[in-house]
Amino acid sequence: MKPTINIEYCPKCGWMLRAAYMAQELLTTFTDDVHGVLLQPSEVSGTYIIRVNDTPIFDRREAGHFPEIKELKQLVRDVVAPDKSLGHSDKK
Repeated sequence: MKPTINIEYCPKCGWMLRAAYMAQELLTTFTDDVHGVLLQPSEVSGTYIIRVNDTPIFDRREAGHFPEIKELKQLVRDVVAPDKSLGHSDKK
């Protein structure tokens, strides 16, 4: 079964649009590699955690920032499709 990406975000912080944008980018890049992307409003203020299945791959609190989309695609790729080329997103 293909993995599901979960983006848990704080709705009180106004982060739904950011989460939706990131979901759109991930679905566009990983169309054939993932089951889907779930947007999950958090009940804990300040939460922005991205998981593949139940494994966290990015936590805003730990990182101290939001992921750049390039960074996020690389993190997801490393878990769901390690051999996939991300084209320009792979270049440093």
